[in-house]
Amino acid sequence: MKKTDWRQGRCRVKALLQAEESHGEVFVQGWLRTVRSSKGVAFLALNDGSCLDSLQIVVGSDSEAFEVASRLGTGSCVGVRGQMVASPGAGQSWEVQGDEILVYGDVDESFPLQKKRHGFEFLRTIAHLRPRTNAYGAVFRVRSRISHAVHTFFQERGFVHVHTPIITSNDCEGAGEMFRVTTLDPENPPMADKRIAWHDDFFGTKTGLTVSGQLQAELFATAFTDVYTFGPTFRAENSNTSRHASEFWMIEPEIAFADLADNCQLAEDFFRFMVAYALEHCREDLEFFNQFIDKGLIERLEKVVGTDFRTMTYTEAVERLQQSGQAFEFPVEWGCDLQSEHERYLTEKIVDGPLFVTDYPKGIKAFYMRNNDDGRTVAAMDLLVPKVGEIIGGSQREERLEVLEQKMKDFDIHPESLDWYLDTRRWGSCPHAGFGLGFERFLMYITGMENVRDVIPFPRTPGNARF
Repeated sequence: MKKTDWRQGRCRVKALLQAEESHGEVFVQGWLRTVRSSKGVAFLALNDGSCLDSLQIVVGSDSEAFEVASRLGTGSCVGVRGQMVASPGAGQSWEVQGDEILVYGDVDESFPLQKKRHGFEFLRTIAHLRPRTNAYGAVFRVRSRISHAVHTFFQERGFVHVHTPIITSNDCEGAGEMFRVTTLDPENPPMADKRIAWHDDFFGTKTGLTVSGQLQAELFATAFTDVYTFGPTFRAENSNTSRHASEFWMIEPEIAFADLADNCQLAEDFFRFMVAYALEHCREDLEFFNQFIDKGLIERLEKVVGTDFRTMTYTEAVERLQQSGQAFEFPVEWGCDLQSEHERYLTEKIVDGPLFVTDYPKGIKAFYMRNNDDGRTVAAMDLLVPKVGEIIGGSQREERLEVLEQKMKDFDIHPESLDWYLDTRRWGSCPHAGFGLGFERFLMYITGMENVRDVIPFPRTPGNARF
């Protein structure tokens, strides 16, 4: 028995469609994508989620299963036993002549997924059913394989996987956009000096859902050298754009004894590996996206794999944008953060490929980024890619205790609130660096899907936590 066929007696659709010879009598289970029947024969398209294509089940009128097959509707859940034979039709090598049909779950005319193309906006309203469609089936198969690829990359290079906390008392970015976690009565919270008495809460302090696992990962990097965390993060941002979600997954490696150049090299190696992995292991689904979602997708991905990543400083990037003659919606000025339109122009028009922008003004970057010697910039980097813009953000971390303490004061962060974090600078500090990659942002890039809500199974956005 193959490793994938863990359930005795069951065959998966993908294995049958890729088989080099008939397996004889087979038993398949899944959901019907289409049903066509006449007086003499019924054709059932059965899909079990293992691949994009469905397996054709043919049931003749002389079969005892014909009566059952004739009354089935699209969406029915069935098991089919029959002979695997060569298919005379185009598009697939094998089909199954159905001899027995087990109906696990029937449907009625109210089933919302019929044989027609449904818009993504409509499908988001039925997120609990959309995995049964071709587009979302492809998205979530890719998501699964690429999730595996993340661990493959880091584990093969000796990184230690760290599970960082979801509930935390610290806001890594200092933005204050955290979801509150509390057991206090919202209608009658305990008060002290006209303020909420958080010391009476479950954890004895104000806590929320994490925005990043970086700070905790840094601690582990000072013990294991190379570590990574891959888990859910949260933003309480009231933003309804196509690129933002309130819950998403982040990939965050931290590497000790490393500077900004080492960080950029790791990011390039990782990004190139992930894209190449998708091209090799998700080809069928990517070809679907290339045909129906984003024509030219595969060509663009293959170009990334074979292209050297360019690097320019933030200052140079601003100068190049100002000299471009392009009329941007947002003015380009030194000291302002680059907008998506600026990032895309840099990658699509100036360098025609992936680009690292480094050494940003310190006033627009987080407190933990290492100050450069010029006194104006920090050792930060963003990886920009065509069509998307920024997809990775990282930095060399400030390892000097006195400098870090002063930066926290400048950012109005009380050092005592992160005393445990500062301990890594007090005792055995070392140069280190790291970056973050939003998993959903990367999935949008390799699938061509244009809305983050379409690459996460159950999107959490303002006003939406239904499923």
